[in-house]
Amino acid sequence: MPTAAKLVAAALFAALAWWVSQMVEPMFPEGTDLGRFAEYNGLIGLVIGWRVAGARARTTWPNAVAHGLTSAFGMTLMALFLHSTALMLSQSFRKVYEGPVEAVVDVVRLMVGNAHFVVTPTIMATLVAGGILGGLVTEWVARNYR
Repeated sequence: MPTAAKLVAAALFAALAWWVSQMVEPMFPEGTDLGRFAEYNGLIGLVIGWRVAGARARTTWPNAVAHGLTSAFGMTLMALFLHSTALMLSQSFRKVYEGPVEAVVDVVRLMVGNAHFVVTPTIMATLVAGGILGGLVTEWVARNYR
């Protein structure tokens, strides 16, 4: 059921994902074609914001902070997983892997390899601050608008 809190959480976490993606893009090697990297991550943030932070709103303020941090962390893991899976699929079409198990295992290796772009002080601080702020604003909206 759509609520104001879900709508606000979706918008806030989509914006956070897009913003962090813009911060991460310059860290990739020169000539890397990222395509619609920020837009896809924004879509992931929208879904996570709606399903996690928005759905759990209207509790206590400490829980709002926890829901915001959970959403930011989940959004980051989901983005890493989906982008690593897409990269694995493109590599598997070029016959890089011996079999399907090797391809699936390589998703984890790609996630860890791509995580070093996210695990920087600036990116982590942005995710933590954005998650806390997103959770608190979502809680405020849930309490004041139905």
